[in-house]
Amino acid sequence: MTTTFKKHYYFLLILILLFGVVFTSSVFALTISPVKMELSGDPGQTLQNEFTLFNEQNNTETLYSSVENFESRGESGAPFFLPERVGLATWIKTQEQVTLKPKETKTIPFSIIIPKNAEPGGHFAAILWGMTPPDAIGGGQVAIGGRLGVLILLKVSGEVKEGGGLLDFGGKEKQRFFSSLPITLNYRFNNIGGNRVVPLGEVKIKNSFGFTTTVLSANKNEGSVLPGSARKFEVIWAPLEIPEDGFWSAVKTQWSDFHFGWYTARMNLVWGATNQTANASYNFFIIPWQLLLIIFIILAVFGFLGRMGLKKYNHYIITQARQQK
Repeated sequence: MTTTFKKHYYFLLILILLFGVVFTSSVFALTISPVKMELSGDPGQTLQNEFTLFNEQNNTETLYSSVENFESRGESGAPFFLPERVGLATWIKTQEQVTLKPKETKTIPFSIIIPKNAEPGGHFAAILWGMTPPDAIGGGQVAIGGRLGVLILLKVSGEVKEGGGLLDFGGKEKQRFFSSLPITLNYRFNNIGGNRVVPLGEVKIKNSFGFTTTVLSANKNEGSVLPGSARKFEVIWAPLEIPEDGFWSAVKTQWSDFHFGWYTARMNLVWGATNQTANASYNFFIIPWQLLLIIFIILAVFGFLGRMGLKKYNHYIITQARQQK
């Protein structure tokens, strides 16, 4: 397996888990590349494109295609497939089946015929491939054996309404007190426009003295927010090394990556075709109590030993003075 195939394979595996598609081990040996395509076109235009299928198995496999629209439900950003044959799902044309020999790669062409009266904005569908013909999958049910697919994100040109923005920003579960890294910050972004948006920007974290401690990407994977939905994003301030569970592991992390005091996270986002902006801030404390406890105990022990040593020294001085008299 080449490096490129490995990359797409693991990305696709995570994607399918998010989709909630049921699969068997045999599906793992199919690789589709790319897993996402961002396209744009005008009403009445026909777009031509292609993707590749790679059979990693030692057996010949016949795969069947289907096309379904998807939308975002919940705030995870995971697509939810819609069985209705409307919109983009009916504009996409590709071959109905393909047979792949062992270790064979095939390029699969497809076309998108955009209607002249297509509504401007974002349209979203997926070209899915499985081992069961679509006619055998009744009522929108997912076939046993699973399906893998290519996400098609199409933007139809024209005047598109753009709206939405930042809903909230803060610590995970509103947490404000932390003992050490990692620190997870969340923000929710709402899109009420007609096309998907990708919020981009940074989260700058400053310490009690106003100095910048670190700068984090607000959307590292450039995740999209689909129209009519809100999505939750995570921004993680991670330590230099991933800590293990346990008291002494926490002490080690706090010592090697020391942070203490009041911190402010300031987020600056840019989004949309018109580069709209959104800003927010969140304050929190980092108190490495495990490390501070160890330091306190060490100081207490040294203080106790010092007092005992001082008493013995004073006693020695007094004894010497009495002997001299």
